[in-house]
Amino acid sequence: MELSARTRRIAMSPTMKVTADALRLKAQGVDIVDFGAGEPDFPTPPHIAAAAHKAIDANFTKYTTNSGTEDLKRAIVDRYRDDYGVEYTPGEVIVTAGGKQALFNAAMSVFDAGDEVITHAPGWPTIVEQIKMADAAPVIVRSHAEDGFALHAEAFLEAITPRTRGIIINSPANPTGALIAEADLAALAEEAARRDIWIILDLCYEKLIYDPVPHNLVKVLATHNRERSILCGSASKAYAMTGWRCGWTIASAAIVSASNALQSHSTSNVCSISQKATEAALRGPQGCVTDMLDEYRRRRDELYGWLTADPRIRLTKPAGAFYMFPDVSEFLSPDGVRTSAELATALLNDARVAVTPGEAFDAPGFLRLSYATSLQELRRGTDRIFEFLNKVAEPRAART
Repeated sequence: MELSARTRRIAMSPTMKVTADALRLKAQGVDIVDFGAGEPDFPTPPHIAAAAHKAIDANFTKYTTNSGTEDLKRAIVDRYRDDYGVEYTPGEVIVTAGGKQALFNAAMSVFDAGDEVITHAPGWPTIVEQIKMADAAPVIVRSHAEDGFALHAEAFLEAITPRTRGIIINSPANPTGALIAEADLAALAEEAARRDIWIILDLCYEKLIYDPVPHNLVKVLATHNRERSILCGSASKAYAMTGWRCGWTIASAAIVSASNALQSHSTSNVCSISQKATEAALRGPQGCVTDMLDEYRRRRDELYGWLTADPRIRLTKPAGAFYMFPDVSEFLSPDGVRTSAELATALLNDARVAVTPGEAFDAPGFLRLSYATSLQELRRGTDRIFEFLNKVAEPRAART
């Protein structure tokens, strides 16, 4: 059966595949420790769930405007004003089915065939696939473990050509947890403004930064390249609302209009109940966000200590998000487990631990471990991983 060229250019999300494989085995009764999930393990906070119940009881179950309710759009701009000191209007906002649709709409609105779009690796695979879906060519800037996977302006600037149409940055980054510094983004934004290049900023993990480092990327872009900046946000990670599927785009009225047209012919409005819940999340008490961040920090520090106790594992402590990204290349060999993809498969099938291979993020030799699970599960899974890795390493040690 001949399918479209577009579908032949893209691949199924490898991170979603890990989740599906883990769920399949769990459904069969297999005891899986899941380090693959890219979602909070916390329940949605009670005041947010209560707002959804209230909306259902009030029969708020009809279509909303395609771009989202005015109340939610005002809540979004108010939250960004309070958090980042920037002024936007509801007319510069569209509500989307999660951050992924916000990024998709942006790519479809500004990229064309022949364009080059710069992004970074290791990075979230959906960004590259969406560039391809827009018929543009991804240009990859690499970050490096020895530098903490930091994103530097110089690398992006060196990658710019006359065909460069956009730059997409995810900070904190999935899978590394690395950040781009405000000064680096400012340098990028200034050059992008001079060359009429779009900057798309994926802020999915914006509330999950562990140390008090300057990271007001929103204000940096609003100051240096407002007209050609697209901010993509989401309630998913900060408020433990992954299944509610509610995100947003903040951009110029022209981008919002183009995204609105795209959305009107694809998904239309986000679920009305989810919109009411997200409004409550943004306007309600923010202590729940801090509480979850504090628990993630505790898990991060414990897991980092457990993993780095073995000198064969090289690891940078993440600055944000909720993933460890250890280098496991010491356990790979041509006559044993050859790749981190094979290692991830073996860990699932033999050790019953779900992890995501570095190949999913254009970083072979690494594994992504989500610590969005309890300390008890983290300890249990780490023990299983090391038990398996030690078995893998035994034949190699015997040969040397």
